[in-house]
Amino acid sequence: MSILFAILIFSLIVFAHELGHFVAAKLSGVQVNEFAMFMGPALVKWKRGETQYSIRCIPFGGYCAMEGEDSDTDNPRSFQKAARWKRLIILAAGCFMNFVFALLLMVVVYLPVKEAVVPVISSFESFATVDGENGLQVGDEIVAFDGEKIRVRSDFDMMLMLNPGDTHDITVKRNGKLVELQNFVMEQHPVTNEDGTQGYRYGIVFTSKQLNIGDRIDMGWRQFLNSGRQVRISLQMLFNGSAGVSDLSGPVAIVDMMSETAESSESTLDAVMNLLFFAGILSTNLGIMNLLPIPALDGGRIFALAVTTAIEKITKKKVNPKYEGYIHAVGLVLLMALMVFVIFKDIFMLFKG
Repeated sequence: MSILFAILIFSLIVFAHELGHFVAAKLSGVQVNEFAMFMGPALVKWKRGETQYSIRCIPFGGYCAMEGEDSDTDNPRSFQKAARWKRLIILAAGCFMNFVFALLLMVVVYLPVKEAVVPVISSFESFATVDGENGLQVGDEIVAFDGEKIRVRSDFDMMLMLNPGDTHDITVKRNGKLVELQNFVMEQHPVTNEDGTQGYRYGIVFTSKQLNIGDRIDMGWRQFLNSGRQVRISLQMLFNGSAGVSDLSGPVAIVDMMSETAESSESTLDAVMNLLFFAGILSTNLGIMNLLPIPALDGGRIFALAVTTAIEKITKKKVNPKYEGYIHAVGLVLLMALMVFVIFKDIFMLFKG
């Protein structure tokens, strides 16, 4: 059941994306030939007005097929005949819907939360050496760590993991003013945990706060922003070589991770909330990745729209849409090849594990 629920959520994320294109196209007067949920042969299809709606058999993806999207046509309501600003809105609407969907999911996840740990220092353990007149103090709110904003308590741990070493730049809010701790030494100490295991801690105790409805919405907003930062950090790691193509995960691995998350949850409600949180991260991921200037993706189409607009302004001649279509077709083939590689890698790792 957890796998089916994970597949359903994954499909809803894609559905939200395509719904954005669909609504924007309809409001812009562009003819939509088909709006499909999932891929493959149609299980159910019906036509209302000029648009065919369908639910297809492969529970992955979906599409919004607009008239004249990659080719020229005499239809005055084709995508290519629409004003450039309308085309820009249509192309960006899918990613915008992903961001809206992600934000709503994050808020829903935090609405039942009555108490949360926030990045405000309440005390220090006896062995701590990070406190003092020139160090951290009780009441300090950690707002930045090595140049990254600290929005929620878990950000502190994530930044320590991403920035190994003992020296860090920390910004805290103290008595309403920002205080910079440059090249601050963060020293860990060996401790015995409650279960008898050995570990290392800095000795910082953070504040537990009762949340009102405004706090819960704010926490959802902060987690939404964090999900975008995670994508940006992942892309940086990919470009600087600290992560490679082999580290990419596809739908198989994602559904498996979502299933494991649900099964490891303490209750059904926790499982649902954990899956919704995961889905919020994925929705933000899909929105940002689709904005990258890669052929066949929305960002690639937006980039092509900007380039063709510039060319037409300079040459005073219309660029044939079929050439852009060829570029997107090649990009789609390459993306599908990458997807097949990642899927087979995920399946191999799944059975290997």
